Amino acid sequence: MELLRDKNGLTEQEFLQSYDLAKYEKPSVTVDMLLLTVGDKENTDIRKLPEKELRVLLVKRGEHPFLGNWALPGGFVGMKEGLREAAYRKIKDETNVTDIYLEQLYTLGEDQEEVERDPRTRVISTSYMALVDESKLKPSAHRTTDEVSWFSVKKKPTFSGKQGYAFVETYELTLESDGGAIKIGYQIKEVYESKTPYPVKTTRYEKLDGYEDGLAFDHYKLIDKGLERLKNKIEYTPLAFTLLPEYFTLSELQKVYEVILDKKLLKANFRRKIAPMVKKTEIIQKRGHRPANYYQFNEEWQHDFMG
Repeated sequence: MELLRDKNGLTEQEFLQSYDLAKYEKPSVTVDMLLLTVGDKENTDIRKLPEKELRVLLVKRGEHPFLGNWALPGGFVGMKEGLREAAYRKIKDETNVTDIYLEQLYTLGEDQEEVERDPRTRVISTSYMALVDESKLKPSAHRTTDEVSWFSVKKKPTFSGKQGYAFVETYELTLESDGGAIKIGYQIKEVYESKTPYPVKTTRYEKLDGYEDGLAFDHYKLIDKGLERLKNKIEYTPLAFTLLPEYFTLSELQKVYEVILDKKLLKANFRRKIAPMVKKTEIIQKRGHRPANYYQFNEEWQHDFMG
């Protein structure tokens, strides 16, 4: 069988042997992880169940760029390493956890304004979202980080409406821990690209002036996208249960849903909706003024859900 040759007379093997790796500039590739959990707020009334809050894990950078700023855990991908493999490696390095739910979230570097997102060089970052039970997580500092801390996270809308031909929403993202607070103002603008026969809607992020946020790179985008992903998927998937221990009360489960959806839910409606997803145990929670049964996630429902 005659070997195929290109216009220069080379076979594929000859072409690969003579290929110049320096012919094209190469962007670097990183992974960033958005680790979310739901934890208890400080409770001074032992008769009441503690309120819940959504939290994100941040690391304090111990080297340039953005030295001293907080960031999502992450790092560079090895030449012979898959993206998901790199994500799990970095999570293990910085949190000591390996067995957690993980899904790909977003790629930073897709839009023109993200080309210079890293002052070192062109860096394309694939992000992953992980949902964890805080009690199973043991954060630990890495050689490139000074501190690791959980921050409560709250996204507050401040404006929604049309500006010219674009629809704009503005938000304040507040991250708080014992070490201080980070506040970021940003807008999300929906515009229509006219470079195609049929205009396509695209979404653009832009930070607002007047905020000293202290969050490295453009990680606020990943937090925003993760919050929206979680809010959308919790309605029709068992994601909420990854944020709870094996045994929980229905009140605790409802509080997790309320924190993620950022709204109060009617007790009767909520319990009717999640009834197929849980199974009652004989274990009784004695904390508080009214004892309550513990429940477990119903794995049979998961089997039906997965088909």
